[in-house]
Amino acid sequence: MKSALNFLMASKRCEIAGLHQLALTSELVNATGRLVHALQRERGLTNLYLASRGERGGAERLAQVAASEALQVEVLARFEPLDTEAEQSGYRTRLFGRIAYALQGLAALPLLRERVQTQAWSAARATAAYARLIHALLSVVFEAADSAWDPDISRHLVALFNFMQGKEFAGQERATGAALFATGCADADGQQRLLRLIESQEQCLQVFADFASRPLQLAWQQAQKPDTLATLERLRRVLCTTTPGGALESHLSQAWFDVCTAHMDAMKSVEDAMAAELLSLCKRRRQTAEEDLRALEDLQTRVPEAGALVADTAFFDDAPASPGLPLMDLPHQAASFGAQMDRSILEIVRDQALRLQAMGDELDTVRSSLNERKLVERAKGLLMAHRQLSEDEAHKALRQMAMNQNRRLIEVADAVLAMAEVLPNPSPR
Repeated sequence: MKSALNFLMASKRCEIAGLHQLALTSELVNATGRLVHALQRERGLTNLYLASRGERGGAERLAQVAASEALQVEVLARFEPLDTEAEQSGYRTRLFGRIAYALQGLAALPLLRERVQTQAWSAARATAAYARLIHALLSVVFEAADSAWDPDISRHLVALFNFMQGKEFAGQERATGAALFATGCADADGQQRLLRLIESQEQCLQVFADFASRPLQLAWQQAQKPDTLATLERLRRVLCTTTPGGALESHLSQAWFDVCTAHMDAMKSVEDAMAAELLSLCKRRRQTAEEDLRALEDLQTRVPEAGALVADTAFFDDAPASPGLPLMDLPHQAASFGAQMDRSILEIVRDQALRLQAMGDELDTVRSSLNERKLVERAKGLLMAHRQLSEDEAHKALRQMAMNQNRRLIEVADAVLAMAEVLPNPSPR
């Protein structure tokens, strides 16, 4: 008959297998971040190229396309080791669905580049197309964070996702501003979009600050160069305060692109540090779990009866009679179990249960940020469908309702979704 210790060891083996998959997922996230960064630069150069009617950024764009293609090969290779066996991967359903969608977008990327090269598409259409693809790739990171069951790893992934999302908003700002400068004319819609993108960056970076480790927070502070920020703010003011329809100096498109690129490169250095910290955490977690398993196996070998549970009313106590030993400390204390068995297997089982409960509670806290984002996105989609709004307009409407009602954005989004059942079906556009 299988003992409690048998099931503890099985639990630990499952944990090790899960940590292995989390490590593979983290490597995929790292590679995806590099590809996203390359595509963001490609998008910015594409805007320069199209908005200037091929006069600027042509050669640089082609060189960047080659760099992006090389990174795409790396990302595709990272998909291969992921365990896609249905019976083992049910909890990753959404992650694999996001990967499938991203693969579809990557397959269509050569067609997008062809339209750009022949200048068949406008800068606005190309920007939207790149944004859709990058969103698909970032959704892979989002689902990786949402499917991670270790709270520390999930916390790192939440911080990383929000930082990457903030950088994507910075990339869209670079592309939008480059197009405005290159056309030489201020545009009210473009100005409103810039303001929303700046606000969205700040929100993402605040979530990053809430979840990132102290060393990473300091790294981000140090990466921001005062001269770069000053130039960026000056050019932002030019773009956002020029009267709609007024002239913009087209030669500033390159200066804008360069300062935005410097800002995003600084963000990329922090993103790389976050990815390295994440991989290191996954490695440490797995090493600890493997040490725990070896300690349990050693205990079972030396004391075969250790797995037998003795009837004990201590099971019903609110807390163990003794202080309790975290399972992660077993490698250092296994001898005491084998020699004296002062501590019953019940206490080991209870420690594992308490540890898993604590992990679950912390994980719920970490995931609240992701759940809020899901609700806001769903509310935006509802407004877009029922009021025929663009994504920017839907976001602006939610923000305006929040300000008018003096409520948090998530509260307004929840109220909008609560009305979904009583709203008529949206009419086709």
